Amino acid sequence: MLELMSLGLALKIRMVLAFVVALFLSLLLGHPLINFLHEHQKKGQPIRTDGPQSHLKTKQGTPTMGGILILGTSIISILLFANIKYHFVWVSLLILIIYGATGFLDDYWKVKRQSSNAMTAGTKLFLQFLTALVAASIITAATPRGINTVLTFPFFKDLFLNLSWLYVPFAVVVISGASNGVNLSDGLDGLASGMLIISFSFFMAVAYFCGLHNAVDYNMLFIPRCGEIAVVCSALTGSCLGFLYFNKPKAKVFMGDTGSLALGAILGAIAVMTKHEIILALVGGVFVVETVSVIIQVVYFKSTGKRFFRMAPIHHHFEQLGWSEKKVVLSFWLASLLLAAAGSLIFI
Repeated sequence: MLELMSLGLALKIRMVLAFVVALFLSLLLGHPLINFLHEHQKKGQPIRTDGPQSHLKTKQGTPTMGGILILGTSIISILLFANIKYHFVWVSLLILIIYGATGFLDDYWKVKRQSSNAMTAGTKLFLQFLTALVAASIITAATPRGINTVLTFPFFKDLFLNLSWLYVPFAVVVISGASNGVNLSDGLDGLASGMLIISFSFFMAVAYFCGLHNAVDYNMLFIPRCGEIAVVCSALTGSCLGFLYFNKPKAKVFMGDTGSLALGAILGAIAVMTKHEIILALVGGVFVVETVSVIIQVVYFKSTGKRFFRMAPIHHHFEQLGWSEKKVVLSFWLASLLLAAAGSLIFI
């Protein structure tokens, strides 16, 4: 018992340290990175001409690839305070690096060609799905037998669905879908980074309780050493918070695909690791709505030749209705907080 208490205390200390170090490094390295990006991106991120016209004035010249700051500082913190011998940890690092590299290449060509379209959608999706397939396969193999292909239902303690061989394809969709959901949400200053802080904080708690031997008392499945993923979430939360300091209105740097693709993917992967894929759809509900709004817009336009929303993703729709950027961001943050609060009822 004393040994378990000692391990629990050590884990909590590592979680705090991972957060503090990631936050400190983000704040310390933010200005040098932004100056470097300014120097090498003379015109900054190309702004969509079909987007809100105000953005052509307020956001022109702002550098992108700020996701480097989040990924770099969080990876350093994870390497320092998480046990990288644990499958889930090095899979997390794999996802951050590969998805980050994919987003970096996309951002690089956007800046070089001064075009909002660089890497083709097919190429990007192929790399996303391939990486997600590898990650989902490893996660499933590393999860204890009996629960590794199980889908849990929040708020229903004893309700499970064994997806068997369908679980890995399902996990691939979760990881890739989360990646694209965050990517689509990264359109206003501070919007995606603020919602990611909320989501990672929530899953930090989930991962911590899943790693406890009495996880069942919190309506969780016990997943050995899942507490290490709480350290990963803590590092990501600290890095996102530090980045938000530079990304808040008026943003000095944009996250870019470098950050959004990787952070969305790791969020989806953490949901898979903790067996809380469905709760991700609730807590990350704003990301889901953003994605669905784009799907509706495309399908409706192809069917009728008209727009369903004034502009998609839906945060631009509210801008077109006359909402200020600050009002949209704060409203979406509040919605994310309320959804996270609703999701926290699973602990009861």
